[in-house]
Formats: sequence, structure tokens, C-alpha cells
Amino acid sequence: MSTIVSTHPVEAVAPPEWLDRARRLAPALRARRAETERRRCIPAETIADFHQAGFFRMLQPAAYGGWESDPGTFFEVQITLAEACPSSGWIMGVVGIHNWHLALFDKQAQEDVWGDDSRVLISSSYSPTGKVERVEEGFRVSGRWSYSSGCDHCDWVLLGGYAPVQEGAVPDMRSYLIPRKDYRIEDNWHVIGLKGTGSKDIVVDGAFVPEYRTHRFIDGFMQNNPGNAVNTAPLYRLPFGQVLVRAISTSAIGMAQGALKAFCQATAHKVAAGDGSRVAEDPAAQMAAAGATTLVDEMRVILHRNLDDMMQRVQRGERIPVDLRVQYRFDSANVVGKAVEAIDRLFTASGGRAIFAEHPLAGYFLDVHAARAHYVNVPEKAGRNLGRTLLNLPNQDFFL
Repeated sequence: MSTIVSTHPVEAVAPPEWLDRARRLAPALRARRAETERRRCIPAETIADFHQAGFFRMLQPAAYGGWESDPGTFFEVQITLAEACPSSGWIMGVVGIHNWHLALFDKQAQEDVWGDDSRVLISSSYSPTGKVERVEEGFRVSGRWSYSSGCDHCDWVLLGGYAPVQEGAVPDMRSYLIPRKDYRIEDNWHVIGLKGTGSKDIVVDGAFVPEYRTHRFIDGFMQNNPGNAVNTAPLYRLPFGQVLVRAISTSAIGMAQGALKAFCQATAHKVAAGDGSRVAEDPAAQMAAAGATTLVDEMRVILHRNLDDMMQRVQRGERIPVDLRVQYRFDSANVVGKAVEAIDRLFTASGGRAIFAEHPLAGYFLDVHAARAHYVNVPEKAGRNLGRTLLNLPNQDFFL
């Protein structure tokens, strides 16, 4: 297979242009939102738009036509798209981050996926719910994995699992890269929120995965991956766990931002049915809007503070201290809870009309609660671990 080499410099697209592209696409995503949810899958038109805008290439290696963009810009694009259509923003972030993850794999794995077509996409399901057997030159993988967002539009999948180790050895968690011919998609995505993500099950019956098409989580933790031999940009020295969790939590910031704008537009001229008063004069409505504004601002500031700090450290060739990773992991897990808080308050202040399906807040309400249910968006475990380390107890989470 021949490598497709980028014909443009990686710095050719400035951050404002990426955001402008996202804003220009937002009206189309809003117009397709109902159809996206009805289909329970992102329309092909939206995937084509994301390709055309270059969003999937933002974190892709330059050797395969990628831009190697700053991750903060990538996540701002995700926020902007999720504000218009939460399912679409979710897919851009979750599927787009896999182009960054593949860059951590051995070069031959990257060639297997992108050697003939650098536009090929990858879905995932990282929970280790399948069976992995060690065989000659690799592994035999079988089982079922759930929540593979955007899998209908992808030709490969990344599946989590533990490689067999000797008794008493440290667990060896890996991602296994498997082509579409070796798995099937089971359509069981009948849900109340994030309907358009098409996060269906992946079923594998004894697929062979060569050693080079696996990525060890410990390599991602140590910031020393096989792909770093060829992808030398600091972007690819970021810890695997820190980047992945942000792809799963960040769309909730866009949901809160979209719900706030929808609330302000709907409430500014609304008159209460009971007494004819302006709802905008209601202190509860005013405080709901103020509180949501502060929470959105807080989430974005923390997101960029943490990413900027990690990028500065990897640019200096440093390892990112575990104590900071523990805090940053909790910060990410807290995002969706804060978005739920903001949207629930806006929803309550909207009165009885908010329970109708066509109300502009109803979709955000359901979508953000669906996002809150994702394992990496549950703050309790990450919070307890942060509390442990602050109290001089050992860290218990290595997905950092």
C-alpha cells in the first residue's frame, strides 16, 4: 500500500477558520436534527459535510493528509456542532478522536487503514467486554461490544480487551483494531437521548488481530507509543486517557450552550398563561439563564486550561504528572453533570410547555441525560480517586 502524503502544510488552517466552518455548517445540522433522530444514525450528508470541512482530519497525522491541529480547537469545533445537533457533535468528536488514536499505533496499522484511502473512519467500544486469546503473531478476539457510536459510517473498529498475562502480572489492557469484514453490527440502538449517534453493538466471532494492530493502554499512559516513531508532533505525546475522555464529555458543553440560547429566545417575549406577566421578569428564569451562562463559561475555561497545560508540557518533552492527570480526569467527568445542572434548571424554568417533544429544550434535556449515563462521564469514581490522592493515598485509576 502506498502512503498518501499531505500536500498542504499542517499550519495552513488557523483556529478561527475551523470555527467559522463549524458555524457555517450549524444551520444545516439544525435542519437535519429531527431526521437524524428519526433515522437513529447520522445522515450520510452530515458525514460528507464533516469530510468536506476537514473536521475528521484535524487530529490526523500529516503523513495521511491530516492537519495535526491543536486539540483545544478540535474540541471547540465539537462544542459548536453539538450546540446545533448534539448527536452530530458527539459523532464528530468521538469518531474524529480515533484518527488521533490510530496515530499512536504501529505504522503498519496506520497503513492498513489509511494506505489506500486516508478518509477511512474508525468507530470504537473500549469496554473490555469480549474474549481475547493469545495466538501465534497476535490475538484471537471474540464477543460483543456495545455503544459503538457512528459505526455505520466506519470501516474499522477499535475494541477494548485484556490480553492474557501470567498469573500475578499487571493487567494488559489494549485496543484491538479490526476491519469491517471481521465483525457485524447489530442494530439495537433504540434510546431516548442521543438517538442520532447510532451507537450500536459490535459482534466479533474469532477475528485474528496481529500484534501490531493492538495498542497497549500502558503505552498511552507512559506517553510512549509505537506510533511516536513516525508521528513526532507533540500532539501525539498527550496521554491516551486524557484525550479520549474529553471527546466523550465535551459535546455536553455544546448542549448546555444550545439549551441556553434556545431558552433565552423562547423566554424573552413569552407571556405567562396564568396572569399575563412577562416570563422574562420572573427571577427564577433570570437566575436559570445566569447560572447556565456561568456553568458553560466554567466548563470551557477548565477544558482549555487543562489542554493548554498538557500541550505546553509535551512540547517541552515532559511527562504529565499523575496528580495533575487525576485532577484533569475528574474535571472531564464533571462536565456532563454541570451541563445537566444547567439544562435541568432551564427546563424547569420553561414551564409546562417544555414537556412537549417539539419544545426546543426537550431534545437537549434528553440528550444531556443520555451523555451523563456514559461510563467516563460518571464523576463519582474519578472524584473519589482525586480525594484519595489529595489525602496522600495512592492513585487507583490508570486510565489517565
